[in-house]
Amino acid sequence: MASTSVSKGQILSLYRSLLRTARQFSDYNIREYTKRRTVDGFRQNRGLTEPSLISAAFSEGKSQLQVAERQAVVYSLYAPDIRSVMETNLKGKR
Repeated sequence: MASTSVSKGQILSLYRSLLRTARQFSDYNIREYTKRRTVDGFRQNRGLTEPSLISAAFSEGKSQLQVAERQAVVYSLYAPDIRSVMETNLKGKR
């Protein structure tokens, strides 16, 4: 593993990219799971101080982003025509 330092800007960019990718899922459950997983992963690694651990976590995040982007494309091919009940209820409350 390369021990190149990762800037806070790169980490924030990865976080935003993961959340942006989560919004691409048409299925409510998958979209919310992806968002929750992103937030939980970043919270879990918030206290890392060692550069090699930060770099490893960043690399793992980038690979998870690539997986999520591929999954978003595949899921969009098989998206259901109707919305979930959760989305219907949420739209009425806004």
